[in-house]
Amino acid sequence: MVGQDGREMFQRLPFPFPFDGDGFPAALGAVIQRTVLDGSEPAREVIHTPDGSWLVGDGINDPNPPGASVVTHICHAIERNSSVRSLANMPPGHIARREGPGREWQILILEGWPTTSGNSRETASRQRSAAD
Repeated sequence: MVGQDGREMFQRLPFPFPFDGDGFPAALGAVIQRTVLDGSEPAREVIHTPDGSWLVGDGINDPNPPGASVVTHICHAIERNSSVRSLANMPPGHIARREGPGREWQILILEGWPTTSGNSRETASRQRSAAD
């Protein structure tokens, strides 16, 4: 798939996880809420699904209506929310949440999302400090 900027984009990369280095690969695509991309809201949720996909949302508005979210390179979300980069090694099946910019990301096991085997995960949490 080709992103809005004309560069090639992948839902899941052929690279091993966790990614090398301190961030996301340049060609990694994600579903990102428009409010995060246009800067009207900060990223407050980052999801790494059990199948390896990534989603970035504002944690306030519904990301599901038509046009509310787009597929683009994850680097575009990082341009407006630099601390998202620190979540690159968050394992599949986890969600990171924060109250707002400069606040600590809380990383939790993703609940209610089918795993690749079709089961739901149990609740657990751990903290990771990252601030914009």
